[in-house]
Amino acid sequence: MACLFCNIVEGRIKSERVYENDDVLAFLDARPAAPGHTLLIPKTHAARIEDLSSEQAAALFKALHMIVGPIRDAVSCDATTIGINNGPGSGQEIPHVHIHIIPRRRGDRGGIIQQLGPGGAGDPEKIAEAIKASINKTA
Repeated sequence: MACLFCNIVEGRIKSERVYENDDVLAFLDARPAAPGHTLLIPKTHAARIEDLSSEQAAALFKALHMIVGPIRDAVSCDATTIGINNGPGSGQEIPHVHIHIIPRRRGDRGGIIQQLGPGGAGDPEKIAEAIKASINKTA
């Protein structure tokens, strides 16, 4: 059996679709954090953002850019939190790339995204060097 989001893409599971093209699908979250909470997914299955091709990632973020304003307007809010849980350790419950677009209002008690992490900077210089070295391996 395909993953939950693949079943939604294929129409086997009902969803409140708000946008769709050949590459992506956006639909309302079944367990919304706020009215208008939307999920944007690639139609092709990929568990993590780095599993997408450059073209798939570009299509996903092009659609995000296009729909975020209309989502905000539709629910009369002035801001959104946009997040990707990328892998089980981040809280990703469904192993299919998905972007959460959560409408926000000042004072809604949602907090800021930086509150999600364990905190602490570690050794920034050493971490930056390790990241650069890892990027250079894949570039």
